[in-house]
Amino acid sequence: MPVLALGDVLLVTLQGDLHDSAAERLQHDIAERVAREPVAGVVIDISGVEVVDSFLARVLAEIASTARLLAARTVLAGMRPAVAVTLVELGLTLPELTTVLDVGQALALLGRTPSGPRARQGGA
Repeated sequence: MPVLALGDVLLVTLQGDLHDSAAERLQHDIAERVAREPVAGVVIDISGVEVVDSFLARVLAEIASTARLLAARTVLAGMRPAVAVTLVELGLTLPELTTVLDVGQALALLGRTPSGPRARQGGA
């Protein structure tokens, strides 16, 4: 599963069912990239994911914790309502993750525009 660099933000888009081994590989790949590259944020787009089980939720939380320890912020984008309901029913919270509706909002939250450069802060 590709991890794209948009400046100092990593973007990964999850699609369909993510097998446990693929989720663990993703966790390792993101940790390696955050450790060796100047990364300010990680955006994980789950809009193409129909089901998030407890294992995947744990992996997402661990990705966020690892990134935070390496000075990067993780934003989860595109959670479907059914996925949110399932996580609540399972009693799973993702305290290390900020959630937004889509990738554009995630990039804006990280101070980036969808085209990549940093958004201006303040006046001129």
